[in-house]
Amino acid sequence: MKKFGLLIASITSLAVLSACSSDETDSSAEDGTVSVVSTIGQLNDIVENVGGEHVSAEGLMGPGVDPHSYNASQGDISRLDDADLVFFNALNLEANMEDILRQMGNDKPVYAVGEHVPEDLIMQDEEEASMPDPHIWFDIDLWVYAVDAVKEGLIEVDPENEADYTANAETYVEELREVQDWAYEEIDTIPEDQRVLVTAHDAFQYFGAAFDFDVLGLQGISTDAEYGLSDVQRVISEMVDRDIHAVFGETSVSDSSIEAVIQGANEQGHEVEHGGELYSDAMGESGTDEATYIGMYRSNISQIVDALQ
Repeated sequence: MKKFGLLIASITSLAVLSACSSDETDSSAEDGTVSVVSTIGQLNDIVENVGGEHVSAEGLMGPGVDPHSYNASQGDISRLDDADLVFFNALNLEANMEDILRQMGNDKPVYAVGEHVPEDLIMQDEEEASMPDPHIWFDIDLWVYAVDAVKEGLIEVDPENEADYTANAETYVEELREVQDWAYEEIDTIPEDQRVLVTAHDAFQYFGAAFDFDVLGLQGISTDAEYGLSDVQRVISEMVDRDIHAVFGETSVSDSSIEAVIQGANEQGHEVEHGGELYSDAMGESGTDEATYIGMYRSNISQIVDALQ
């Protein structure tokens, strides 16, 4: 009931802000660019690369922010309302915002990017059937569909610059493919029996499928899932059996579960080290290489390889 009340309040705020903004000058008209708001940084990076000089791009969720539990502020709703075009991942990633975003789709182009990936390529939560895994950016083969969705969205609102959007998208996909080839070469340096990725929550299924890794998460696909002593012991037992000595934190998730694994394993005489913090649901700080999708992806690969070689 509480969640429903918050949703009604948010939609009410949206209606009020929509009425107010209709009397203001559209931000896209001021400098001639298309105003685009994306929920997560990974999508915002696509917009910046494909849109180039023709867009003013903004991401709602910054470094260290967990989209699974994110609630839109009144300021977020205002920014979304003012935008010409909105992109969100969908597949239950922005669970607390999805109703609001789809409601906005009645008045402007709002793209659920994850729904542009063929349904048969979407993985499911192993513990909760019919719940999709939204972390599609960890498989570049799938993320290319997101690039195409962004290109289509930009062309829809700004057809005059279709040629530029198409060319930019092609260039960006080429860059993604180069990083993908590099990643395969790096992963090949890890012995096959060491290709086990232990993380705080199960965000790396697509990574595992792409690089033939076994992935163990303390929490489920959503960080709303709870973990318990049995989950910690399950992971420790697997690490002991397979002689795995590194676990990884995530920049957008508390390290408490990972620290519990390290402590529990060490108490059982199996030495485990913290392999570093991976970028899972959020990217890096502004101004760093990891603030871009490619920089984030390269950082993850390098950390995993360094810890598991």
